[in-house]
Amino acid sequence: MKILVANLGSTSFKYKLFDMPGGEVLARGGMDRIGDIEEGSLHKYRLGEGNEVEQPCLLPDHATAIDEALTRLTGEGAPLASVGELEGVGFKTVHARSITGVVELDEEVIGRMEDFFRLAPAHNPAYVAAIRQFASVVPDAPRIGCFEPAFHGNAPLRRQLYAVPWHWYEEYGIRRYGFHGASHRYAAEKVLELEGQSRLRHINCHLGGSSSLCAIKDGVSQGASHGLSPQGGVPQNNRIGDLDPYALQVVCDREGISLDRALEICASEGGMLGLSGASNDMRDIEERAQAGDERCVLAIEVFCSAIRDYLGAFVVELGGLDVISFTGGIGEHSSIVRGQVLEGLGFLGVELDPACNDSVHGEGTLHRDGSRVHLRVLTTDEELIVARQTHEKLTS
Repeated sequence: MKILVANLGSTSFKYKLFDMPGGEVLARGGMDRIGDIEEGSLHKYRLGEGNEVEQPCLLPDHATAIDEALTRLTGEGAPLASVGELEGVGFKTVHARSITGVVELDEEVIGRMEDFFRLAPAHNPAYVAAIRQFASVVPDAPRIGCFEPAFHGNAPLRRQLYAVPWHWYEEYGIRRYGFHGASHRYAAEKVLELEGQSRLRHINCHLGGSSSLCAIKDGVSQGASHGLSPQGGVPQNNRIGDLDPYALQVVCDREGISLDRALEICASEGGMLGLSGASNDMRDIEERAQAGDERCVLAIEVFCSAIRDYLGAFVVELGGLDVISFTGGIGEHSSIVRGQVLEGLGFLGVELDPACNDSVHGEGTLHRDGSRVHLRVLTTDEELIVARQTHEKLTS
């Protein structure tokens, strides 16, 4: 069964074409700077085991990006003779009012995704546009949404609730959902495989443009750092993370702006960008910090302190710790962040090997021989998780 997995951001589109259930990757590709009319975009793709190709292109919107991808996936020498060979399209969907799990993306579900545009402004609009585009160009291929909060659905209810009026929870769905479900699920399964055990207390740190932590016991989520929306939890690239809601009223009053405008600022001008005043990219921030930029130094410290706060809470929730793993672009490549997060945790049985930390980029281990807690870096494969869930839904 040929299944295409679509992974979208506000200005990006990544895809993988799988032959399921075996999981063979027939093609993969990615585009960024979608909507940038002046600079244009770059489509990087690979068909089968061939070399990666870079194709400059102008992509004014996600619909055009999808058309570009399908053009490369079809025809002579491509893995699909026509788009009609696609038997399913899986989406790493983020948020929909009162809907989670793996579901077919009909108009009711799409409508509920639209209800939550304000909670996931970087994701939901792009996904809804892409779902409708695939429905137009590949109408016979079922569109399946694998919603990120699903992995956290078995967490204790006490870890999902806010202390708000009860009807807010019952009627409006105000609770902690947790996100990055595909990444945390992959890490949970991979660590059990690598450790050769079925019972483990494990914390996964998915650190990238969007970041979150997940407490995992025996492969099952016990809670995550994100809250009602992907805006909460630890600071992110340009999202604020946790914030006392009364701060918004202060800013609205002082600057004479609406709540809508304040929320836009929280989602686009906060996080590492707001703290550093320089960039929302950790690579740039680290470079400036090493050159002596005090705000960039402080931004990294705030980021790592927030991670450690959740790490400590999750150690208590799990009743101890066996494994810490790092995924995501920052988790895979930033020895500075990993080092600060793990500093001084010997009392937990964490023994970091500085040489390993400096050398690991992607897959690897960070712990010294004899460390009671194992430290792993994983290259997560969210698309494979979505492909498996989509295949299971279509064949069940």
